[in-house]
Amino acid sequence: MQRNGRWRSVLAFAFATAFASAAGAEEAPKADTGDTAWMLASSALVLFMTPGLAFFYGGMVRKKNVLATMMHSYVAMGVLSLTWAIIGYSLAFGGAGKLWGSFEYLGLTGMGASVSGTIPDLVFMIYQCMFFVITPALFSGALADRIKFSSYLIILVGWAIFAYTPICHMVWDSDGYLFGKGAMDFAGGTVVHINAAVAAAVLVLLLGKRQDYPNNITPPHNLPFAVLGTGMLWFGWFGFNAGSALGANALAGYAFVNTNLGAAAAASGWMFWEWMRRGKPTALGFMSGAVAGLVIITPACGFVTPLGAIIMCWIGGIVCFEAVSLRARMKVDDSLDVLGVHGVGGTLGALLVAFFSTTGVNTLGKDGLFFGGGFDVLLVQLEGVVITIVLSAVVTLVLAKLVDATIGLRVSPEEEHDGLDLSQHGEVGYEA
Repeated sequence: MQRNGRWRSVLAFAFATAFASAAGAEEAPKADTGDTAWMLASSALVLFMTPGLAFFYGGMVRKKNVLATMMHSYVAMGVLSLTWAIIGYSLAFGGAGKLWGSFEYLGLTGMGASVSGTIPDLVFMIYQCMFFVITPALFSGALADRIKFSSYLIILVGWAIFAYTPICHMVWDSDGYLFGKGAMDFAGGTVVHINAAVAAAVLVLLLGKRQDYPNNITPPHNLPFAVLGTGMLWFGWFGFNAGSALGANALAGYAFVNTNLGAAAAASGWMFWEWMRRGKPTALGFMSGAVAGLVIITPACGFVTPLGAIIMCWIGGIVCFEAVSLRARMKVDDSLDVLGVHGVGGTLGALLVAFFSTTGVNTLGKDGLFFGGGFDVLLVQLEGVVITIVLSAVVTLVLAKLVDATIGLRVSPEEEHDGLDLSQHGEVGYEA
């Protein structure tokens, strides 16, 4: 979402507008209806991903925890939409700091009907809101079956403010530190996937294992839910990635095509590798591979060729399969494999773009190592990954420790046994 060099270069834009008005030479910028329509549609597509995530995660847990697990995603749509409007957008895209924004747009004041580039500022704001909503919901999959809803809610909001907004600002705001360094993250490899996966890892270590893990772990209670969720995610991801071109243009076309090919390649790679290693291609494996491919291609979709997307994601599907398998052997209770899919996949995408990117696709990107670029491209990408890991880990650790010391992170053994649907929400997903 590096804004094609045209989004909110605030001082230059303001100067040009003021000069043109004074000279009477040209009118103030107007929104392009085609670009605006595409961005509104993309916003809806990205929002649709969060219910998709709810079905994907909800189908993989035990039936006594299905509502609680789905609620973790849905509550983000409500609470974080408000948080973004009140303070999140301002911290992410207000001000001219290198590491964080300001309170310039607190409560969305001062935005009016202004237009930057070819779309209204409010449209950009609501598009970015959908990223803010889904990102912390991603780490909820690692916490299934055992976290208090009240504790999750506090961590959800606190992490979104103190971990998401600074990384978002550094990577995607034109004044941000990593943006200035030329880091390539088209739609969220660092901002979304690595960021959320690190939070998941820290919270898993602090929460500990489920009571009967790994000796008595049941299979997904409703695998068709997970299959449906994958389809919803794949569909919505076109808005996630192609919308990050910020217009209905050729770059959006590249991102759209690469998104589809990336998901297809990783799903196929995972499936055939699992088939070879374990004797059968599973539906859950194919779905996990598709999500892994969508994660991997996210930072690269606007910088690489379609062939590059296929190669990256086929390899990445196999690597993510092995990462998930390794996690299981290590007996780390990342319930729904957030670290193996989003953490490993996001890191792969963020680093592989330094090899496969080409200015033939995006002149505002860089030529990667396979196209004549130097190792400095890889070093910048690596710096972005490291900064994201450190910041997310520190923020998550501090928040979780504070919550644990006050209201506690984890439900009681009795509540865990009865299920979170009943103990946390007083209802059940299925009648006995």
